[in-house]
Amino acid sequence: MSKNRINIGVLLGDPSGIGPELISRLLTEKITERVNIIVIGEKNILDNGNKISGSNIDLEIVNSFDQINFEDGNKFFLDISKGKNYSYTLSECSKEAGESVLEALDVALELSKQNKIHAINFGPFNKTSMIMGGNKHSDELHLMAEKLNVKNFFCEFNVVDNFWTARVTSHIPISEVPKYIKKDNIIKPIKLINEAMKLNGIKKPRVAVQALNPHAEFGVEEKNEIIPAINQAKKLGIDADGPLPCDTSFITAFKNKNHDCIVGMYHDALQSGLKAFGFDRGVTVQGGLPIPITTPAHGTAFDIAGKNKANLEPTLQSFKIALTMAENKSKL
Repeated sequence: MSKNRINIGVLLGDPSGIGPELISRLLTEKITERVNIIVIGEKNILDNGNKISGSNIDLEIVNSFDQINFEDGNKFFLDISKGKNYSYTLSECSKEAGESVLEALDVALELSKQNKIHAINFGPFNKTSMIMGGNKHSDELHLMAEKLNVKNFFCEFNVVDNFWTARVTSHIPISEVPKYIKKDNIIKPIKLINEAMKLNGIKKPRVAVQALNPHAEFGVEEKNEIIPAINQAKKLGIDADGPLPCDTSFITAFKNKNHDCIVGMYHDALQSGLKAFGFDRGVTVQGGLPIPITTPAHGTAFDIAGKNKANLEPTLQSFKIALTMAENKSKL
């Protein structure tokens, strides 16, 4: 084994959901032999995931990163239990589950700041449990950005079949969206998704940009803000195109393969299209952070937790994206 490989921190996700069983299955996949894996969490959560999945991958258990010797192997479990052996109830939100997730995430982010891990791939979190556990942010992306001292623009990317989306606004009322549709706000996700896709191996991403108004006609935002942003992106060397009407944008860009990604103006204009084409295959990439951080997009799926029915594919694809981006980033 090589100490010069990419190090990926893997988090088990919410202990009451499908994350631990998915990560247990992920660790048996051949692609995980290409890198050094550091699973971070509580040993009993991993054991429960292994019991559900029927897997039992051999991980060397350590209590600190400094105990790891990558010459001895490529898969390690960094146990943060510290004597705690809490039994988490499946399919229930809880303060304890949220605290467990936040502690593991904090360890992973601190290791990334020390350049000891080069990417993070995590099983799905549960936002309610995280809030109960002490997270004061609206989502994990803003928490990660704060922990990593990110000052630049960041946003969430959603991916299906390696087709990426980014948005100008996210979790705000639709009535507030128009005031944010400004040229300077629009160019930021265009530039960010262009750079992120390059890290994922697309040399010159074809970036589609959605309109705000029906048919890109019934309003002034397209003329005054969106088209000027697209033109500015072109001057920067970005292959940007649009504005595409929202109702046909995914047919044009995704189904007909005319573009590699879409930047949209608001949440549902993007998510409705992307989830219609592949909700069960979705991946979330935390864009704009110092290292690649990815997760499956489907959530904790309490309805099937513990039944070993969860589809591994989104977790596997999220791992592959984290690996590809980390490998390409290491070459810069």
